[in-house]
Amino acid sequence: MTCPVPSHHGHITVCAEPPRRDTIRPVPRQGAHGGGASRVVLSDWTSVMWRAEATVQDVNADGRFAPSPTGTLHLGNLRTALLAWLFARSRDARFLVRMEDLDTGRVRRRFEEEQLHDLASLGIDWDGDVVRQSERIELYEAALERLDRQGLIYECWCTRREIREAASAPHEDRPEGAYPGTCLRLTAAARAERRASDRPPALRVRADAAHVTFGDRVCGPQEGVVDDFVVRRNDGAFAYNLAVVVDDADQRIGEVVRGADLLDSTPRQLWLGERLGLPAPAHAHVPLILGDDGERLAKRHGAVTLAERLALGETADDARAALAASVGLCHSDERPTAAELVERFHPRALAVAA
Repeated sequence: MTCPVPSHHGHITVCAEPPRRDTIRPVPRQGAHGGGASRVVLSDWTSVMWRAEATVQDVNADGRFAPSPTGTLHLGNLRTALLAWLFARSRDARFLVRMEDLDTGRVRRRFEEEQLHDLASLGIDWDGDVVRQSERIELYEAALERLDRQGLIYECWCTRREIREAASAPHEDRPEGAYPGTCLRLTAAARAERRASDRPPALRVRADAAHVTFGDRVCGPQEGVVDDFVVRRNDGAFAYNLAVVVDDADQRIGEVVRGADLLDSTPRQLWLGERLGLPAPAHAHVPLILGDDGERLAKRHGAVTLAERLALGETADDARAALAASVGLCHSDERPTAAELVERFHPRALAVAA
Protein backbone atom coordinates (compact mmCIF):
# COMPACT_ATOMS: atom_id res chain seq x y z
CA MET A 1 0.00 0.00 0.00
CA THR A 2 1.29 3.44 -0.91
CA CYS A 3 0.05 6.63 0.71
CA PRO A 4 1.17 10.04 -0.60
CA VAL A 5 3.26 11.90 1.97
CA PRO A 6 3.73 15.68 1.59
CA SER A 7 7.38 16.69 1.84
CA HIS A 8 7.07 19.95 3.76
CA HIS A 9 8.21 20.39 7.34
CA GLY A 10 5.77 21.87 9.78
CA HIS A 11 5.48 24.13 12.78
CA ILE A 12 1.76 23.82 13.51
CA THR A 13 0.86 20.46 14.93
CA VAL A 14 -2.75 19.31 15.14
CA CYS A 15 -3.08 16.48 17.60
CA ALA A 16 -6.39 14.71 17.42
CA GLU A 17 -7.13 12.48 20.38
CA PRO A 18 -6.63 8.82 19.43
CA PRO A 19 -9.89 6.94 18.87
CA ARG A 20 -11.30 4.21 21.16
CA ARG A 21 -10.98 1.03 20.82
CA ASP A 22 -26.90 -11.16 7.84
CA THR A 23 -27.60 -8.38 5.49
CA ILE A 24 -29.09 -5.48 7.36
CA ARG A 25 -32.36 -4.14 6.07
CA PRO A 26 -32.03 -1.05 3.86
CA VAL A 27 -33.25 1.52 6.36
CA PRO A 28 -31.32 3.78 8.73
CA ARG A 29 -30.95 2.56 12.31
CA GLN A 30 -32.73 4.56 14.98
CA GLY A 31 -31.64 4.92 18.57
CA ALA A 32 -28.63 2.63 18.50
CA HIS A 33 -24.96 3.55 18.74
CA GLY A 34 -25.24 6.84 20.55
CA GLY A 35 -28.78 7.80 19.63
CA GLY A 36 -28.46 8.81 15.99
CA ALA A 37 -27.60 12.03 14.21
CA SER A 38 -29.37 15.31 14.73
CA ARG A 39 -31.71 16.59 12.01
CA VAL A 40 -31.50 20.18 13.21
CA VAL A 41 -29.95 22.69 10.85
CA LEU A 42 -28.10 25.17 13.05
CA SER A 43 -27.78 28.79 12.00
CA ASP A 44 -26.12 30.04 15.18
CA TRP A 45 -22.35 29.46 15.22
CA THR A 46 -22.46 29.44 19.03
CA SER A 47 -24.66 26.36 18.80
CA VAL A 48 -22.16 24.67 16.50
CA MET A 49 -19.38 25.42 18.97
CA TRP A 50 -21.43 24.12 21.87
CA ARG A 51 -22.04 20.81 20.10
CA ALA A 52 -18.39 20.45 19.17
CA GLU A 53 -17.01 21.40 22.57
CA ALA A 54 -19.36 19.03 24.33
CA THR A 55 -17.38 16.08 22.95
CA VAL A 56 -13.86 17.42 22.63
CA GLN A 57 -12.80 15.73 25.88
CA ASP A 58 -14.41 12.43 24.96
CA VAL A 59 -12.70 9.62 23.12
CA ASN A 60 -14.93 9.50 20.08
CA ALA A 61 -15.00 6.82 17.39
CA ASP A 62 -18.11 8.05 15.59
CA GLY A 63 -17.67 7.83 11.83
CA ARG A 64 -19.38 8.68 8.57
CA PHE A 65 -19.52 8.06 4.85
CA ALA A 66 -20.14 11.12 2.72
CA PRO A 67 -20.56 10.39 -0.99
CA SER A 68 -21.54 12.87 -3.68
CA PRO A 69 -24.79 11.81 -5.39
CA THR A 70 -23.42 12.60 -8.84
CA GLY A 71 -23.02 9.04 -10.09
CA THR A 72 -23.02 5.36 -9.21
CA LEU A 73 -20.65 4.19 -6.48
CA HIS A 74 -18.00 1.80 -7.77
CA LEU A 75 -16.38 -1.00 -5.79
CA GLY A 76 -13.60 1.30 -4.60
CA ASN A 77 -16.14 3.70 -3.11
CA LEU A 78 -17.99 0.80 -1.55
CA ARG A 79 -14.84 -0.63 0.01
CA THR A 80 -14.11 2.75 1.57
CA ALA A 81 -17.68 2.87 2.90
CA LEU A 82 -17.35 -0.65 4.30
CA LEU A 83 -14.07 0.20 6.02
CA ALA A 84 -15.44 3.44 7.47
CA TRP A 85 -18.41 1.47 8.80
CA LEU A 86 -16.13 -1.19 10.29
CA PHE A 87 -13.91 1.39 11.98
CA ALA A 88 -16.97 2.77 13.78
CA ARG A 89 -19.04 -0.35 14.42
CA SER A 90 -16.09 -2.39 15.69
CA ARG A 91 -15.95 0.09 18.58
CA ASP A 92 -19.73 0.28 18.98
CA ALA A 93 -19.77 3.85 17.73
CA ARG A 94 -22.27 5.79 15.62
CA PHE A 95 -22.05 5.68 11.84
CA LEU A 96 -23.67 8.43 9.79
CA VAL A 97 -24.36 8.95 6.10
CA ARG A 98 -24.12 12.45 4.66
CA MET A 99 -24.81 13.43 1.07
CA GLU A 100 -22.34 16.01 -0.25
CA ASP A 101 -24.74 17.53 -2.76
CA LEU A 102 -23.48 21.10 -3.14
CA ASP A 103 -22.61 20.58 -6.81
CA THR A 104 -26.21 21.16 -7.85
CA GLY A 105 -25.49 20.93 -11.57
CA ARG A 106 -24.41 17.29 -11.30
CA VAL A 107 -26.46 16.02 -8.35
CA ARG A 108 -29.34 13.64 -9.07
CA ARG A 109 -31.74 12.25 -6.47
CA ARG A 110 -31.77 8.88 -8.23
CA PHE A 111 -28.04 8.53 -7.54
CA GLU A 112 -28.63 9.18 -3.84
CA GLU A 113 -31.29 6.47 -3.72
CA GLU A 114 -29.07 4.08 -5.63
CA GLN A 115 -26.09 4.75 -3.34
CA LEU A 116 -28.13 4.14 -0.19
CA HIS A 117 -29.49 0.92 -1.68
CA ASP A 118 -25.98 -0.32 -2.48
CA LEU A 119 -24.77 0.42 1.07
CA ALA A 120 -27.70 -1.45 2.59
CA SER A 121 -27.23 -4.38 0.21
CA LEU A 122 -23.71 -4.85 1.56
CA GLY A 123 -24.96 -4.77 5.16
CA ILE A 124 -23.86 -1.22 5.90
CA ASP A 125 -26.37 0.47 8.18
CA TRP A 126 -26.41 3.98 9.59
CA ASP A 127 -27.76 5.95 12.53
CA GLY A 128 -30.49 8.53 12.18
CA ASP A 129 -31.52 10.28 8.99
CA VAL A 130 -29.32 10.95 6.01
CA VAL A 131 -28.03 14.53 6.14
CA ARG A 132 -27.70 16.63 2.99
CA GLN A 133 -25.29 19.53 2.67
CA SER A 134 -27.80 21.45 0.57
CA GLU A 135 -29.94 21.72 3.71
CA ARG A 136 -27.08 23.15 5.82
CA ILE A 137 -26.17 26.36 3.99
CA GLU A 138 -26.74 28.52 7.08
CA LEU A 139 -23.97 26.65 8.88
CA TYR A 140 -21.47 27.34 6.11
CA GLU A 141 -22.48 31.00 5.96
CA ALA A 142 -21.87 31.31 9.69
CA ALA A 143 -18.43 29.70 9.35
CA LEU A 144 -17.52 32.01 6.47
CA GLU A 145 -18.58 35.04 8.50
CA ARG A 146 -16.42 33.86 11.39
CA LEU A 147 -13.40 33.58 9.10
CA ASP A 148 -14.11 36.99 7.60
CA ARG A 149 -14.19 38.60 11.06
CA GLN A 150 -10.67 37.24 11.58
CA GLY A 151 -9.48 38.89 8.38
CA LEU A 152 -8.82 35.53 6.74
CA ILE A 153 -11.03 35.90 3.63
CA TYR A 154 -10.17 37.63 0.38
CA GLU A 155 -11.70 37.81 -3.09
CA CYS A 156 -10.12 36.04 -6.06
CA TRP A 157 -10.97 36.78 -9.70
CA CYS A 158 -8.35 34.47 -11.25
CA THR A 159 -9.48 32.20 -14.08
CA ARG A 160 -8.46 28.55 -14.10
CA ARG A 161 -5.85 29.32 -16.73
CA GLU A 162 -4.41 32.19 -14.68
CA ILE A 163 -4.28 29.99 -11.60
CA ARG A 164 -2.59 27.21 -13.55
CA GLU A 165 0.04 29.56 -14.96
CA ALA A 166 0.69 31.26 -11.63
CA ALA A 167 0.87 27.97 -9.74
CA SER A 168 3.42 26.59 -12.21
CA ALA A 169 5.95 29.26 -11.21
CA PRO A 170 8.29 28.36 -8.32
CA HIS A 171 7.22 29.51 -4.85
CA GLU A 172 9.54 28.54 -2.03
CA ASP A 173 6.94 28.78 0.73
CA ARG A 174 4.17 26.81 -1.02
CA PRO A 175 3.83 23.30 -2.41
CA GLU A 176 4.01 22.77 -6.15
CA GLY A 177 0.75 23.69 -7.87
CA ALA A 178 -0.55 25.75 -4.94
CA TYR A 179 -2.30 29.08 -5.45
CA PRO A 180 0.38 31.76 -4.88
CA GLY A 181 -1.91 34.49 -3.53
CA THR A 182 -2.14 36.60 -6.69
CA CYS A 183 -5.37 38.42 -5.76
CA LEU A 184 -4.21 38.94 -2.18
CA ARG A 185 -1.50 41.27 -3.50
CA LEU A 186 -3.72 43.36 -5.77
CA THR A 187 -3.54 47.12 -5.41
CA ALA A 188 -6.66 48.94 -4.27
CA ALA A 189 -7.18 50.22 -7.80
CA ALA A 190 -6.82 46.78 -9.36
CA ARG A 191 -9.23 45.33 -6.83
CA ALA A 192 -11.78 48.06 -7.51
CA GLU A 193 -11.47 47.46 -11.26
CA ARG A 194 -12.18 43.74 -10.82
CA ARG A 195 -15.12 44.41 -8.55
CA ALA A 196 -16.60 46.61 -11.25
CA SER A 197 -16.35 43.82 -13.82
CA ASP A 198 -18.99 41.19 -14.54
CA ARG A 199 -16.84 38.37 -13.22
CA PRO A 200 -17.93 37.29 -9.71
CA PRO A 201 -15.06 36.46 -7.35
CA ALA A 202 -14.37 33.26 -5.49
CA LEU A 203 -13.46 33.59 -1.81
CA ARG A 204 -10.15 32.24 -0.51
CA VAL A 205 -8.63 31.96 2.93
CA ARG A 206 -5.31 33.58 3.73
CA ALA A 207 -3.28 30.68 5.13
CA ASP A 208 0.19 32.23 4.80
CA ALA A 209 1.70 28.86 3.83
CA ALA A 210 1.02 27.41 7.29
CA HIS A 211 2.64 24.07 8.10
CA VAL A 212 0.43 21.36 9.58
CA THR A 213 1.45 17.95 10.89
CA PHE A 214 -0.89 15.17 11.97
CA GLY A 215 -0.99 11.44 12.56
CA ASP A 216 -2.95 9.07 10.32
CA ARG A 217 -3.98 5.66 11.63
CA VAL A 218 -3.20 4.00 8.32
CA CYS A 219 -0.61 6.19 6.59
CA GLY A 220 1.34 7.26 9.67
CA PRO A 221 2.82 10.71 10.41
CA GLN A 222 1.92 13.35 7.84
CA GLU A 223 2.80 16.98 7.17
CA GLY A 224 1.82 19.57 4.62
CA VAL A 225 1.81 23.25 3.69
CA VAL A 226 -1.57 24.99 3.42
CA ASP A 227 -2.10 27.26 0.44
CA ASP A 228 -4.78 29.93 0.04
CA PHE A 229 -7.60 27.59 -0.92
CA VAL A 230 -11.13 28.42 -2.04
CA VAL A 231 -13.92 28.29 0.55
CA ARG A 232 -16.68 29.64 -1.71
CA ARG A 233 -16.64 29.28 -5.47
CA ASN A 234 -17.39 32.13 -7.86
CA ASP A 235 -20.82 30.61 -8.57
CA GLY A 236 -21.70 31.06 -4.89
CA ALA A 237 -21.40 27.38 -3.91
CA PHE A 238 -19.49 26.57 -0.75
CA ALA A 239 -16.35 24.54 -1.31
CA TYR A 240 -15.78 21.01 -0.07
CA ASN A 241 -13.01 21.91 2.38
CA LEU A 242 -15.21 24.36 4.28
CA ALA A 243 -18.38 22.25 4.26
CA VAL A 244 -16.70 19.02 5.37
CA VAL A 245 -14.98 20.67 8.34
CA VAL A 246 -18.22 22.28 9.54
CA ASP A 247 -20.25 19.11 8.97
CA ASP A 248 -17.85 16.78 10.76
CA ALA A 249 -17.75 19.07 13.80
CA ASP A 250 -21.51 19.61 13.86
CA GLN A 251 -22.16 15.87 13.56
CA ARG A 252 -19.55 15.08 16.23
CA ILE A 253 -17.46 12.86 13.96
CA GLY A 254 -14.51 11.54 15.93
CA GLU A 255 -12.64 9.72 13.18
CA VAL A 256 -12.68 10.54 9.48
CA VAL A 257 -12.14 7.39 7.43
CA ARG A 258 -11.84 8.03 3.69
CA GLY A 259 -9.75 7.21 0.61
CA ALA A 260 -6.03 7.94 0.47
CA ASP A 261 -6.65 10.22 -2.51
CA LEU A 262 -7.99 12.81 -0.04
CA LEU A 263 -4.94 12.68 2.23
CA ASP A 264 -3.42 15.89 0.85
CA SER A 265 -6.60 17.85 1.66
CA THR A 266 -6.33 17.05 5.37
CA PRO A 267 -3.81 19.80 6.30
CA ARG A 268 -6.17 22.38 4.83
CA GLN A 269 -9.10 21.03 6.81
CA LEU A 270 -7.20 20.80 10.08
CA TRP A 271 -5.91 24.34 9.64
CA LEU A 272 -9.42 25.57 8.87
CA GLY A 273 -10.95 23.76 11.83
CA GLU A 274 -8.40 25.38 14.11
CA ARG A 275 -9.27 28.83 12.75
CA LEU A 276 -12.95 28.08 13.42
CA GLY A 277 -12.24 26.87 16.95
CA LEU A 278 -13.40 23.30 16.24
CA PRO A 279 -11.92 20.10 17.65
CA ALA A 280 -9.82 18.05 15.25
CA PRO A 281 -11.03 14.54 14.41
CA ALA A 282 -8.66 11.61 14.05
CA HIS A 283 -7.98 10.39 10.50
CA ALA A 284 -7.54 7.10 8.70
CA HIS A 285 -6.94 7.29 4.96
CA VAL A 286 -7.52 3.87 3.49
CA PRO A 287 -5.99 2.49 0.28
CA LEU A 288 -7.79 2.72 -3.03
CA ILE A 289 -8.76 -0.19 -5.24
CA LEU A 290 -6.70 -0.14 -8.41
CA GLY A 291 -7.40 -1.65 -11.79
CA ASP A 292 -5.15 -4.17 -13.55
CA ASP A 293 -3.23 -1.27 -15.07
CA GLY A 294 -2.36 0.12 -11.65
CA GLU A 295 -4.65 3.13 -12.07
CA ARG A 296 -7.62 4.10 -9.90
CA LEU A 297 -10.69 1.99 -10.52
CA ALA A 298 -12.89 3.41 -13.29
CA LYS A 299 -15.52 2.38 -15.83
CA ARG A 300 -12.84 1.33 -18.31
CA HIS A 301 -11.90 -1.52 -15.97
CA GLY A 302 -15.14 -3.38 -16.69
CA ALA A 303 -17.85 -4.36 -14.20
CA VAL A 304 -16.96 -2.04 -11.33
CA THR A 305 -20.34 -1.27 -9.74
CA LEU A 306 -22.44 -3.48 -7.50
CA ALA A 307 -25.24 -3.59 -10.08
CA GLU A 308 -22.80 -4.73 -12.75
CA ARG A 309 -21.43 -7.47 -10.48
CA LEU A 310 -24.93 -8.65 -9.70
CA ALA A 311 -25.74 -8.75 -13.42
CA LEU A 312 -22.83 -11.16 -13.85
CA GLY A 313 -24.42 -13.58 -11.41
CA GLU A 314 -22.67 -12.56 -8.19
CA THR A 315 -24.59 -11.81 -5.01
CA ALA A 316 -24.24 -8.92 -2.60
CA ASP A 317 -22.65 -11.41 -0.18
CA ASP A 318 -20.07 -12.26 -2.85
CA ALA A 319 -19.30 -8.58 -3.38
CA ARG A 320 -18.95 -7.90 0.34
CA ALA A 321 -16.67 -10.92 0.74
CA ALA A 322 -14.47 -9.81 -2.16
CA LEU A 323 -14.10 -6.35 -0.65
CA ALA A 324 -13.30 -7.85 2.75
CA ALA A 325 -10.79 -10.30 1.27
CA SER A 326 -8.98 -7.43 -0.46
CA VAL A 327 -8.00 -6.05 2.96
CA GLY A 328 -7.29 -9.38 4.63
CA LEU A 329 -10.52 -9.73 6.60
CA CYS A 330 -11.40 -13.09 5.10
CA HIS A 331 -10.19 -15.72 2.65
CA SER A 332 -11.43 -15.68 -0.93
CA ASP A 333 -13.65 -18.72 -0.35
CA GLU A 334 -15.36 -17.28 2.75
CA ARG A 335 -18.69 -15.43 2.84
CA PRO A 336 -18.73 -13.67 6.22
CA THR A 337 -21.76 -11.66 7.22
CA ALA A 338 -21.44 -7.96 7.97
CA ALA A 339 -21.73 -8.74 11.69
CA GLU A 340 -18.91 -11.28 11.46
CA LEU A 341 -16.69 -8.69 9.77
CA VAL A 342 -17.31 -6.30 12.64
CA GLU A 343 -16.13 -8.96 15.11
CA ARG A 344 -12.90 -9.68 13.25
CA PHE A 345 -12.03 -6.15 12.06
CA HIS A 346 -8.79 -4.47 13.03
CA PRO A 347 -7.04 -1.60 11.21
CA ARG A 348 -3.92 -3.78 10.91
CA ALA A 349 -5.76 -5.66 8.17
CA LEU A 350 -5.33 -2.66 5.91
CA ALA A 351 -1.59 -3.27 5.71
CA VAL A 352 -2.19 -6.09 3.24
CA ALA A 353 -4.59 -4.11 1.04
CA ALA A 354 -3.86 -3.94 -2.67
